[in-house]
Amino acid sequence: MLTWEEIEKAGKRLAGVAHRTPVLTSRQFDEAAGARVFFKAENLQRGGAFKFRGAYNKIKAETERQKVTAVVAFSSGNHAQAVALVSRLLGIRATVVMPDDAPQAKIDATRGYGAEVVLYDRASQSRDDLAEEICRERGAVLVPPFDDELIMAGQATGAVELLEEVPDLDAVVVCVSGGGLIAGWATAARHMKPGILVYGAEPETADDTKRSLAAGHRVEVPQNPTIADGLRVSSPGKQTFPIIQETVADILLVSDDEMVETLTWMLERMKVLVEPSGAAAAAAVRHRKADFSGKRVGVVLSGGNVDLQKLAGYIGSRRAL
Repeated sequence: MLTWEEIEKAGKRLAGVAHRTPVLTSRQFDEAAGARVFFKAENLQRGGAFKFRGAYNKIKAETERQKVTAVVAFSSGNHAQAVALVSRLLGIRATVVMPDDAPQAKIDATRGYGAEVVLYDRASQSRDDLAEEICRERGAVLVPPFDDELIMAGQATGAVELLEEVPDLDAVVVCVSGGGLIAGWATAARHMKPGILVYGAEPETADDTKRSLAAGHRVEVPQNPTIADGLRVSSPGKQTFPIIQETVADILLVSDDEMVETLTWMLERMKVLVEPSGAAAAAAVRHRKADFSGKRVGVVLSGGNVDLQKLAGYIGSRRAL
């Protein structure tokens, strides 16, 4: 189980390496949400997403206990870029297994950081099996995207920073994919402020964590079409799910249209670029998926790595309505 001690160690590893991202506010967003909202801008993190925190903590910790010459990861985009960037910083060879339908901008960025990209077909191949095969062939260390205590501890450092800056929050809202981010944030937030409420945000069509909590066990949702490519994991992680069960108040579902409306509004009014996955938590608060009336709410803007052609399409589709 993830511990506060591991989160403190992660903070020390990341000090001076990860950006201490700003906390943003918007009076107009507050008026729409009926709450006082504080945005932790992880879209401005190195590599464009919170994933840098977990990847650096994992890889750096592994180098402290063994010689690491190569790492392997699997990801649809942001974790891929984070692992590639961290590996370049630490002088380690990186190979990243990515779905062939991943955004081209994220594939290009991963290669740009110096990693080898191996593409696979979601429908016919297992990314886990492919990554493990490459690890065996190359004697590499696997860097999973979420189901790992070191990954969760690294992600948790964002919550620590937010609560150090805004300690009197009533709730935090975090986007959910495999659960590494929300498990880390919930563990840190509840340690620092035991009464705080933690909510997750998922796409309506990729609601595996919501279904899993209702069922009391991990549920697979293999068909999960959504523009939020970073939130398309088919089920929560084995290690992350028990933490979510214990610490998360509820999972709030948002539509693709609500994410697009939110990211468009934030770009136009706040001058902040957020990808659909990164806007999920903000969309849940903006579209009042829970009663946050009069509350002080922390929201994660988890990433800003959006394909510009797709972004133009999202904005154009709203203009046509």
